[in-house]
Amino acid sequence: MRPQRPAPAEATHGVTLWRRIADDLEQAIALGTHAAGDRLPGEVEIATHFGVNRHTVRRALAELAERGLVRTERGSGTYVERSRLTYPIGARTRFSENVGSAGRDPGGRLIGHGREPATPDTAQQLGLEVGDMVVRLEILRSADRVPICATTSWLPAARAADAARVFRARRSITATLAHFGIKDYRRQSTRITAAAADALDAERLHLVPGRAVLIVDSVNVTMTGTPILTSRARFAADRVELLVES
Repeated sequence: MRPQRPAPAEATHGVTLWRRIADDLEQAIALGTHAAGDRLPGEVEIATHFGVNRHTVRRALAELAERGLVRTERGSGTYVERSRLTYPIGARTRFSENVGSAGRDPGGRLIGHGREPATPDTAQQLGLEVGDMVVRLEILRSADRVPICATTSWLPAARAADAARVFRARRSITATLAHFGIKDYRRQSTRITAAAADALDAERLHLVPGRAVLIVDSVNVTMTGTPILTSRARFAADRVELLVES
């Protein structure tokens, strides 16, 4: 941060103060004083530096979060965001390849799973009868350990009954499908919409509830056209830009 400078009285100039603090911190980020991934000084330190109270600092940090420059992790602190990750979507979409090719370290872990009857939508997407059993996988994906996507995937239980155990061990949908004899697969359809993050996705993605997420609904099929996987992915909109490839 820059050398401390006198600040007007907060009671009179509260809005000016928090915006000034946000602008100063944004400039420090732009100049590289706080690099991508760095943890910003704590609220008390920032408040002391600018001669304001913590409420004003919180408002300034919230403004930076709105600008997509920082993220706050509960119990850990406020961190400088990386630039948005460009995530290609095409006939062959692989999370680890997309993230790795962008120079980031991909991660994925299973945070929930279950067996359940297929809903009408899921049955139609997977070519099943309504009520046929499917395996549901809840996966949290990250880039450089920053969560960027929460995905719910469904697979036919008749073909991939043990998918949760396999994914937990291999941490890859591609490797999981290969375990069940599906050496390659392709994207059959993709639908992209947007919504406000619900409380659960906000917690998983370290977002403020109500922040925008990009929703990608997809169906993947084997190379012979048999549906094998349908997913709903919720991407943190301020961390990812989706590139649809023709």
